[in-house]
Amino acid sequence: MATRFAGRIVAALMLAGLMLAGQAQAQMADMGGSAQGWLSQVRAQDGRGALAVSAPLTRAAAAHADDLAGSGRFSHEGSNGSSVGQRVRKQGYGFCFVAENIAKGQGSLQEVLEGWMASPGHRRNILAEQAVEFGLVRGPDNLWVMVLGRPGC
Repeated sequence: MATRFAGRIVAALMLAGLMLAGQAQAQMADMGGSAQGWLSQVRAQDGRGALAVSAPLTRAAAAHADDLAGSGRFSHEGSNGSSVGQRVRKQGYGFCFVAENIAKGQGSLQEVLEGWMASPGHRRNILAEQAVEFGLVRGPDNLWVMVLGRPGC
C-alpha cells in the first residue's frame, strides 16, 4: 500500500514538472521571422547584407534564455560558465563569427530592437559585416536573446 502511494506521489511530481516545463516552453517565442525584415532594412542602410534566420542560432538563443530565466541571472555567461561560442557549438553550429545581444523587460519586438540599436555594443553586433545569420527569441518575463553568426570559414 505504501509503495502504491509513493508511486502516485512520484507520478504526480513528474506530471507537475512536465506541466511547468510546458509552461516555460509556451513562454518562449521565436522572433526571428518577425525581426528579419526590420534587421535587413537597418543593415541595408549601413551597407550590410541581409540576415537569414538560423535554426541552430535560434536554439542557442532559446537555450540561453531558458537558462537565464531558470537561474534568475542576466549575463552573457551561462549558469554553467558557458560562453556564447560554446552554446552555439553545442547546437552543432561551427562558426567563424558569433555575437550575442541580451535584453530584459522590453514589452515588444520593436522596443527591444530600437533599444539595441541605441546601444553602441549591441548596434555593433547587429551591423557586424561578418554576420550573415541570426536567431532571436523572447523568453519568460520579456527576456530577449539574439545570437548572430557566420558559419564555417
